Amino acid sequence: MQRKDFRLIFLLLLFATASIVRAQGIKSIRECGVLPENTPAVNRANLQKAIDEASRMGGALLVEPAEGGYPVESGIILRRNVSLIGVHGPTGRGTASIDRKKPVGSLFVITDTLNAFITVESATRISGIQFWYPRQTHQQAARIIAYPPTIKMSSESSVQGVTLSSLTFYGEYMAMDFRPKKGLICEQILFEHCYGYPLSGRFIAIDRCYDIPRILHCHVNPANMREFGRSYSKDIIDAVVAQKSFTYTIDHTDNAQLMDLFTFGVYGGIWLGRETYGQLTNFNLDCVCVGIYKDGGNVRNRNWMISQGSIIANTGPRIEDVHPFLVDGMGHLSITNVEAFSGDNGALSNLKSSYDFITIRGNQPLSIILTGCRMMNYQAPKAINNHNPKATILVNNCIDRNGPFQKP
Repeated sequence: MQRKDFRLIFLLLLFATASIVRAQGIKSIRECGVLPENTPAVNRANLQKAIDEASRMGGALLVEPAEGGYPVESGIILRRNVSLIGVHGPTGRGTASIDRKKPVGSLFVITDTLNAFITVESATRISGIQFWYPRQTHQQAARIIAYPPTIKMSSESSVQGVTLSSLTFYGEYMAMDFRPKKGLICEQILFEHCYGYPLSGRFIAIDRCYDIPRILHCHVNPANMREFGRSYSKDIIDAVVAQKSFTYTIDHTDNAQLMDLFTFGVYGGIWLGRETYGQLTNFNLDCVCVGIYKDGGNVRNRNWMISQGSIIANTGPRIEDVHPFLVDGMGHLSITNVEAFSGDNGALSNLKSSYDFITIRGNQPLSIILTGCRMMNYQAPKAINNHNPKATILVNNCIDRNGPFQKP
């Protein structure tokens, strides 16, 4: 078969693929005038027009790969019923151009600080896309740019049924903000396979989500731009820790589902607010000051089941502030098969150990059960420090630095 025959077959396959894509209601953003060579303002106007048109029938827009990505001005509204689809899974170390100086692919390039990059309405999806802030520093903390969130929920109405999947963020200050204005709610929000390292320390924040939010398989790591030479410096990581914020934050949520979560080099791992309950399993919280903070506003259903994880709590202003678990308020907490160990790590300034395994504060009824836990590398006289006279604590088959745990 001659070369021209191969070219003909390729062109026929390309035409057939394009026909299938159109038949499925998927349209390339290039067809809508969103091009790598355009200005960010022109691309924003053309992308918004395409989204508005797709909203009527419930369509999808394909973010075709481009070597330099698509510069787009912030302030995009992802209207009801529309999906933005790219070609990637999460790219945990970054895609890279030939000279390894920038990412490539289904990529939005963001340079202004005026608005959240994209605001989502109900019944929307964003998947397989990378978001890049090329002006963000990766070396000097004094030059950090406090960009608005990359993705946030609408402030005009409640938002329900949003899928955010296989997304990668490079240089973001906060990735995803689903904290509605007073009087609004969000429900059925799914975050899965999302990667980044937010310089505010906040990756995902959820509030007033009363129908089972899910945060699944998410990974926060300062090395997520390694492939194109922008891993974060120790100065940057220390500045992120100094923000005293949590990577994953939820409040006013019913039966939240958190699974397979990772974070590194932040002040706090997971913040479980006063009006929440749910399950957390399979996690690693590495080089944090507080691994998991749990609060609770009543004894009926402010309960968390936490299992199968590890916490390395070793950073923060004082050793007395460093806790794998910190508990306030009322409710119940079950911790099963969780280990905590600490040590030195050259990626950030750290204290090389935690103060204890868990500190319990307050003066309201509270119950805690620990089963099969391993509590190591702490400096306090004991692994469990209870300052709540109304707390009930049961410990089963746990190990501390002295061997089998013995209640004092």
